[in-house]
Amino acid sequence: MSTPTKSFRLSPSPSCLFPPIRTLFPSALLPCQKLTFYPQKQDKLPLHFLVPQDSTLLLLKCNALAINDSSTNSFVDSGVMLFSLFREIGFNETDTEALLDAHPVISLTPFESIRTRIHSLQSLGVSGLALSRLIVKRPDVLTAVEIDGLVSFLIEGDLELAGKIKSSQIEHLFNSTEPRFLEGFETKVRLLLEFGITQDTIVHVLNNANLTKAFCLKSFEDIERMLTFLNRFGGGDLILRRPALLNYDLDAQLIPRVGFLLELSGGDETGTATVLRKLPFVVAYSVDHLKDHVEFLKSYAGLSEEEIFRIVLVYPNMFSASRKRKLHPRIDFLKQCGLSSHDIFRFLIKAPLFLSLSFEGNLAYKLVFLVKIGYKKNTKELAMAMGAVTRTSCKNMQEVIGVFLNYGLTFDDILEMSMKHPQVLQYNHESLEEKMDYLVEEMGREVGELLAFPAFLGYKLDGRIKHRYEEKRKILGEGMSLNKLLSVSAARFSTKSKRKGRVPAVSGLDESDD
Repeated sequence: MSTPTKSFRLSPSPSCLFPPIRTLFPSALLPCQKLTFYPQKQDKLPLHFLVPQDSTLLLLKCNALAINDSSTNSFVDSGVMLFSLFREIGFNETDTEALLDAHPVISLTPFESIRTRIHSLQSLGVSGLALSRLIVKRPDVLTAVEIDGLVSFLIEGDLELAGKIKSSQIEHLFNSTEPRFLEGFETKVRLLLEFGITQDTIVHVLNNANLTKAFCLKSFEDIERMLTFLNRFGGGDLILRRPALLNYDLDAQLIPRVGFLLELSGGDETGTATVLRKLPFVVAYSVDHLKDHVEFLKSYAGLSEEEIFRIVLVYPNMFSASRKRKLHPRIDFLKQCGLSSHDIFRFLIKAPLFLSLSFEGNLAYKLVFLVKIGYKKNTKELAMAMGAVTRTSCKNMQEVIGVFLNYGLTFDDILEMSMKHPQVLQYNHESLEEKMDYLVEEMGREVGELLAFPAFLGYKLDGRIKHRYEEKRKILGEGMSLNKLLSVSAARFSTKSKRKGRVPAVSGLDESDD
């Protein structure tokens, strides 16, 4: 019967200053077959008791462990320096042992190469805990030769990117990308320079795109095709507005989604480009999502595709509004107020924000104010007033009503003014108060005159009201019509003026300071 054997693991003596022997001589250097020992006293094992499983293996191990000052000391020194280097970046001895055991190629890589790579990563802003996390998750970041070109490009390249790329971007790039996909990174990035991205703006793109999706996982040809496609709709300017466009797949995402908008526009590339420029994020929505919104407006609101695109052209964020929670109840409200399909189209062209504003946190409060000053429920007048007040906050609207009341106007007066000129409820309350004060104090007029001409409050105080009043007062005195004073065109006013020289053209109606 054979004597039972027991596996024995070599380890350094407590007084040894060097790392564990398995770290200094990893399995990649010495084939990982264990030596076995007969059950003797394990503190002193005679060499002749060793029973190797392979004579060649024993010879290799003996040669490796033999006293050879030039090679052994160098290898041991390298191991010691590795432990010291990893200690500097936050690894304790146990962590380092585990890392080197799991990835022995690190031990076989020249120490200077490892140290240089760590310093390069630190130069790119990946340091401290972030660097430790990266090495644990992607230990090949220390040894992969494919990384050299990328590191050199980011630190020493002629685009002067050193210190400008966010460390979080660099960390995410290395964490989520296999080294083999990093090759050619520089060449792909330089393509952007050929499509309208300048050296000054390329940093913005690299800091806001997903570098793995945008460059590493796409071929040079695929990126070139994408940039050529986007060039039809704004190219570099579009990319700068939303660098994340580069993350998308051209054939599966960009072409179908942009193609849907192009078809909706009737083939109008300029109009489609305008939509994309206003809301580049629109390409994040699937074709099904876009189609669902369009079909709803066609079937429930009775709008044509041409009308829908005109609304989208004004307000692309329409696609961001939930069809169930916002579009449906908003269109339902307009229909209950008696608006026809054509009325709904005109309403949405003027007040598209109505589709997106929260009912509970915004529209409901405004609806209460409007009903309070006298608007009747389910009327076109109420719908028009709601459209006007979408452009102001609830607080400002309340302040505007307060200003009117403070100057002696009643709710009935406010209702009369707003039905003639709904914009009076959306003007900035501070600007409104200044104009009313000038009307009463400087012009000596009655507040009641606003009931006949509420549009007075829509003109700029300094640019039109004061200038024209001062000019006409010299000729006509105080009793001039507010309507004739302000509504006449700049050219006609200049012709009639007795002032020598030409009166500069001034801004027109609805150019309030808000």
